[in-house]
Amino acid sequence: MQQVETKAPRRSRLGVDLAMLAIVGLLLIAAIAAGASTLYQQFYSPSAFVVRYLDMLSAGRAADALHVPGVAIDRETLEAAGIADAASEALLRNAALGPLSDIEVVSEKAVDGRSEVTVEYEASGHTGTTTFTVEQDGWAGVMPNWRFTTSPLAVVELTVRGADQFAVNGFEIDRRQVSQAGVDAAPLDPLPLLVFTPGLYAVTVDTPIAASSGTGVLADTPLATTPVDVQAEPTDEFIAVVQQRVEEFLTQCTTQEVLQPTACPFGLEVTNRISSLPKWSIAVQPAVTVVPDGAHWMIPPTDAVAHVDVEIKSLFDGSVEKVSEDVPFQVNGTIVILPDGSASIRVGAPSEEPAG
Repeated sequence: MQQVETKAPRRSRLGVDLAMLAIVGLLLIAAIAAGASTLYQQFYSPSAFVVRYLDMLSAGRAADALHVPGVAIDRETLEAAGIADAASEALLRNAALGPLSDIEVVSEKAVDGRSEVTVEYEASGHTGTTTFTVEQDGWAGVMPNWRFTTSPLAVVELTVRGADQFAVNGFEIDRRQVSQAGVDAAPLDPLPLLVFTPGLYAVTVDTPIAASSGTGVLADTPLATTPVDVQAEPTDEFIAVVQQRVEEFLTQCTTQEVLQPTACPFGLEVTNRISSLPKWSIAVQPAVTVVPDGAHWMIPPTDAVAHVDVEIKSLFDGSVEKVSEDVPFQVNGTIVILPDGSASIRVGAPSEEPAG
């Protein structure tokens, strides 16, 4: 009998092998696509671009953050955003950055050919949310590059009352050194300071004359201007110096042997003549306080008591009466901080002589 060889089993096995190869190929393509998608999301997406910028801020890499495409800003853009072109760049440095952590992308969506990336974060313990707008900026091989469409810089417009020196997040600044007007800047002129967003910026004052607790502002909106007004309070040391100067001034007034000492806040009026030179002393010195007065300080009206010993001769009968009398009065004054940091203290009306 003749044997007949069949090829059906071999063809069946070949079909199975080809099917397996096709499945493996599809799985490989899917894995490559998934890997490429993951690579894109982690390193080349708009969200990844924004997160890299925020990671630089959280690491204190201010100089690197400024070199991220779209961060640095020209004066024309500032003017278009309604920001003074004299805004200082003093806070765009590592030393002025506050803590930034827990960065998380909330959403990413395409709007008019651009991407809006919204992130949440913790800035010095305060939760914030910011939306950044980015656009494609060429290619890196087959992957896109990105840049900020709207710079993530913003402005803190700072007014510090009672001090020219202050600190932002611990970084010390002298207003006269960063103001465009320099030493000629009016003390209450707002000082525009460029800052990174997002970030919490805490302003403190700690000088021999004035101090303040931290006043914080969360800069969370790109190209926004946030006014901040800080009122410093006089230090105990400053009040003690003012007390001493006022006492010295009043004591100097007592050396005038007249009933109405010139440029002094006390005196005695009589209708008769004096037959001896008046002897003045201060029975009760004023307990001086110092309060803010715009950019400077003032001494509010404070009670005190002078004492005078004098002999009064009557114009009617010529008799002489010894007068020993307490004379209540009030002290007030103005205090101007001079450019060299010293204080000009004037007791009474501004036209009077300074106490020191």
